[in-house]
Amino acid sequence: MIEVYSWATPNGHKVHIMLEECGLPYRAIPVDIGRGDQFQSDFLKISPNNKIPAIVDPDGPDGQPMSLFESGAILLYLAGKTGRFLPASTRGKYEVLQWLMFQMGSVGPMLGQAHHFRIYAPEKLPYAIERYTNEARRLYGVMNRQLARSTYIAGPEYSIADIAIFPWLRSWKNQGIDWNDHPHLKGWFDEIAGRPAVMRGVEVLADLRKPVTDDKARAMLFGQEQYKPR
Repeated sequence: MIEVYSWATPNGHKVHIMLEECGLPYRAIPVDIGRGDQFQSDFLKISPNNKIPAIVDPDGPDGQPMSLFESGAILLYLAGKTGRFLPASTRGKYEVLQWLMFQMGSVGPMLGQAHHFRIYAPEKLPYAIERYTNEARRLYGVMNRQLARSTYIAGPEYSIADIAIFPWLRSWKNQGIDWNDHPHLKGWFDEIAGRPAVMRGVEVLADLRKPVTDDKARAMLFGQEQYKPR
């Protein structure tokens, strides 16, 4: 059984959804990032960047246990393990991989900054809010144009690119998005949201997550706790 060290965040949900879609047995182990669990030595052994999610697969590629961090790498690993949600053809594989990299390099970091400056930053900085809100809208536009000519984000078949992107768009209101501006993306979003495995995946650990309202949680997520040498 795969052990998933995670929390109910977009990056955590990617892996939860993938496991549900693949039907792999797994155990979700909560890493409360507002409490500082991500800095514990046992977790750092498998995730040296102190970020969730991370997995331990007791049945790795060589039959030995394997640990893995970074959600994109985990999606690729699980796709390889199961032979699902990543095309076998070279062309199809790279079409998916480019959109997976788009999520990892643009959608996640930029929407994360939009969340931070619009919702969590202790000081409202108009320049930062405008910059990252505009970037969020630009990225939504890129995806909307892609889905005007493609059933799924990377082609005709549902893939790890869809799984990676979807959780980040669930907080569209916090990103300053109006769905009326992105009808093709909205149709895709609604379809993905209705998939049974996706519905199960986004509920994993969701009952444990609490809003970030206290100073301790803010320090763990955004403050000096992040920068202490370990």
